[in-house]
Amino acid sequence: MPTLTNGHAMVQDVEKTFGQNTFGLSEMKSRLPKAVFKKLTATIDKGEPFDETVADAVALAMKEWAVERGATHYTHWFQPLTGRTAEKHDSFITPNAGGGAVAEFSGKSLVQGEPDASSFPGGGLRATFEARGYTAYDPTSPAFLVEHNGSATLCIPTAFASWTGEALDHKIPLLRSMNALDTQASRALDLLGEPVGRVYATCGAEQEYFLIDEAFFEERPDLLVAGRTLVGAAPPRGQEFDDHYFGSIPERIMAYMNAVEAELYSLGVPVATRHNEVAPGQYEFAPIFENANVAADHQQVMMMVLQRVAKRFGLACLLHEKPFAGINGSGKHVNWSMSTSTGENLLDPGDTPHSNLRFLFFCTAVVQAVHTHQDLLRASIATAANDHRLGANEAPPAILSIFLGDQLSDVFEQITATGTATESKQSGFLGLGSPVLPTLPRHAGDRNRTSPFAFTGNKFEFRAVGSSQSVSFPLTVLNTIVAEAIDDLATKLDAKLGKRPSKKALEAAVREVITDSIREHTKVVFNGDGYSDAWHKEAVEERGLLNLKTTPDALATLTDAKNVAVFEAYDVLTEAELESRKDILSEQYALTLNVEAATTESMAKTMVLPAALRYLAEIGEGAESAEDLGLDTSGAKALAEGVVTQVNALQKALGTLAKARAAAHKAADESMAMKDKVIPALTKVRAACDALEKEVPADLWPLPTYRDMLFTGK
Repeated sequence: MPTLTNGHAMVQDVEKTFGQNTFGLSEMKSRLPKAVFKKLTATIDKGEPFDETVADAVALAMKEWAVERGATHYTHWFQPLTGRTAEKHDSFITPNAGGGAVAEFSGKSLVQGEPDASSFPGGGLRATFEARGYTAYDPTSPAFLVEHNGSATLCIPTAFASWTGEALDHKIPLLRSMNALDTQASRALDLLGEPVGRVYATCGAEQEYFLIDEAFFEERPDLLVAGRTLVGAAPPRGQEFDDHYFGSIPERIMAYMNAVEAELYSLGVPVATRHNEVAPGQYEFAPIFENANVAADHQQVMMMVLQRVAKRFGLACLLHEKPFAGINGSGKHVNWSMSTSTGENLLDPGDTPHSNLRFLFFCTAVVQAVHTHQDLLRASIATAANDHRLGANEAPPAILSIFLGDQLSDVFEQITATGTATESKQSGFLGLGSPVLPTLPRHAGDRNRTSPFAFTGNKFEFRAVGSSQSVSFPLTVLNTIVAEAIDDLATKLDAKLGKRPSKKALEAAVREVITDSIREHTKVVFNGDGYSDAWHKEAVEERGLLNLKTTPDALATLTDAKNVAVFEAYDVLTEAELESRKDILSEQYALTLNVEAATTESMAKTMVLPAALRYLAEIGEGAESAEDLGLDTSGAKALAEGVVTQVNALQKALGTLAKARAAAHKAADESMAMKDKVIPALTKVRAACDALEKEVPADLWPLPTYRDMLFTGK
């Protein structure tokens, strides 16, 4: 690969290298017999059942391809309910009778693996001693190679289930939800007179992240253990000048981004955008749309690559939703739509959305789904980390509402008023007042950055998803609830139609069905300022929307009867599987806060307090020397009194925190106790630590500061 004069490698030729480390369709076609390739693509493209008779041929071709590229091991790569990925590496090499070894990989090894399931979260689906679990090959997501130190590992995307068949991962429910969406959307299209082969969910999830110097990261126990700073005073300058957003990318960061892109391209991840984000030290990558299942796998790959490549540049990549208090956190905006197997986007309004009945039907279904299942969508993005973002005037509020924009809102208002829409606001053009500047085509509506669920032209953007999350569960929820809404609308439409309705009768029936839904559900549509107190009052008191501010509040709704019913009706999650996810998410919330509390206590006792006392000793020595010289020591005494006051406050806060933790561990609902008791206690400890940071000299302070981490080493 050619290099620049500073020694950094140039970005690779994307056309030549994109997907080179994936066993994709082109590689399959060149290596598999035609009959095998045809059967495999029938599964990938048409959703037909996987024909296990082709497994040996696929395994052989996959192994040969991987070994040629330096692979020595393979792994069934899966997504347990930890939110990250898991892998157990097995060697291709098998000893033979002659004392040598051969590289083997059978169809049986490809199709099924057996990791120990007892060490992964199960949420009560099976007892700890019931260890057997199975991984199953997902042929719809391409296998890929991860290169490391001159060798490589073949990673095979798989599903993960218990011995009795319950889903222990994120992939199985996602695939089930995509099947449900396909079934209902295809049925609706048949009724609309526009039959297609398949409908699948698409996803393009933006990824925000922070970069700091790795040396600072290793000196911060809170970042190492909890992923966020648990103490840290605000720097004199933060993000108030708005000068980092879309700013010039520093050279070291640019080199890092180029390396990340090169690796992602080789893995077939279609990243298309990179830029500085709002906060200092914050950046973003964004891919283009893909099949939602593949996109979910690619999101996990992206997080892995972001953190792994950072080390090569002496950096640490922080994926936590709120690594720095008082500084904007990171999200993962999930852009979602529905596409047909013929390449048509069902959420493309066209130039005249008022007359585009297909678009209005599916858009109405999304509005109905979000209004009906606000609680499920909120629960799907509920984590201790994400609670720091939502409603913090930097990210969407916890109230789920939909932004439609001026054009669509006007169309929906016409339908609400009269049962039909006769016109659409046109976009027009924008002149900029100078003859040298081009006249710009202007969109028919603006954007709204405060909306948690916004229509952005031909898709919906679920902006409340957290940066460290797997996108699979939010996608599963979204697919399922939209499938239910489409089913409801299609059933009502079917009841109004005869066997062979005329075009006029079909249009009238569609308008009637969507009008009824819009009139019932558009209270969830809001185009204003989602941060304002007035909206919060209006949303709850006048519109009856939910405001589930914290993770325990949201998770409490997860197994409500209507939520169990929708998942079971579309065979996405059983009641037991849904209950397990509630238990796991609640436990993860409590564990996260417990780790944060223990780490904060340790840092305060072993780092902050000793530094403060050393400073106090220095003040005392200085004051004593001044007294020996007959000088006025009132200033030194006042300084010492201030330090002592904060030390005492910290000591008291630590006592309160210890009691809160002990009480939470004994509570019937530990997660709720953590929210109500431990978080306020943590806040007080932090306040005292941060006050001391502003007093203690820099040479005595034991931790890299916000100024160091956010502004140094880029």
